[in-house]
Amino acid sequence: MPPRVSSPAPSLSRTPSPGPNSGVLSTGSGRRGCFPARWPQLGALSAARWSALLSGERAAALPTAFALEVLANGVSYMAGPALVSVLGAAGRPGAGVLLAAALVVGGGLALATQRRTMPPLTGHAERRHAARALLRSAFLRQAALGLALGVFFGAMQVSVAAYAVERGTPDAAALLYFAFNCTNLVGGWAYGAWRRGDSPRRHQAAAAACLTLASLPLTILDAPLAVGATLALTGLAVPVLLILTSALTESSVPRAVLTQAFTWGNSASAAGIAGAAAVSGRVVDTGGAHAASVWLRGPRWR
Repeated sequence: MPPRVSSPAPSLSRTPSPGPNSGVLSTGSGRRGCFPARWPQLGALSAARWSALLSGERAAALPTAFALEVLANGVSYMAGPALVSVLGAAGRPGAGVLLAAALVVGGGLALATQRRTMPPLTGHAERRHAARALLRSAFLRQAALGLALGVFFGAMQVSVAAYAVERGTPDAAALLYFAFNCTNLVGGWAYGAWRRGDSPRRHQAAAAACLTLASLPLTILDAPLAVGATLALTGLAVPVLLILTSALTESSVPRAVLTQAFTWGNSASAAGIAGAAAVSGRVVDTGGAHAASVWLRGPRWR
């Protein structure tokens, strides 16, 4: 979700990362990983392959495919840090890094060898003409939403950890993240299984509104159970936004520039995460965890 600079490796961080088209190899994508500047955006490549595979009469199944990606993300992120932690506790911290690197390389190669799902190649002239769609409002709205979701995730990582540390129970952060990730799985599964009959843009606006409203109490709540329940509520809305952002991106640009469009959305999300995490850290230092939670009000979308 997601949101997506990605690799199919288990994350080496203890804080959650959103991302929309990344995770284990369902068609071959991964979690936001260790080498964002040097590794191809496998999440974007995977989303483009789903779009090519489910085109024409099969296009109605595309949101379900994107939901599968979101579920793969959630499972891989919950399993990855746990596995790396077990290896570290067993006195083999280097083994976790090697495992992550092996999955990055192996997953990327596995995706590259899947010729059947490769999108058809297009000529330079066609791509140049189609690139104009990347500057139209229909696509820019989705990129902006990716940026907003990145801000949400970046702020959440910092503020939840700061909240747990301020209370003197730093280990509680893991439980709060766990509650958020569990409802992510439920939300992604439910939306993927639902037979949609309304406009995807309306669904997106409704999900954005729900995320905003669910995030507001985090600026004032202090009891751990209340914070965990609120984070769980936000987790229900996030996968719906990630699924719909991918689906609406796919419908807003020509196939010739679809992979590029997905990479733009991924990059916007990554920029939001990085910027919000940096600013939230500064805010926490000066005003505490609740001050940083102001960033968690979620994307406002119309």
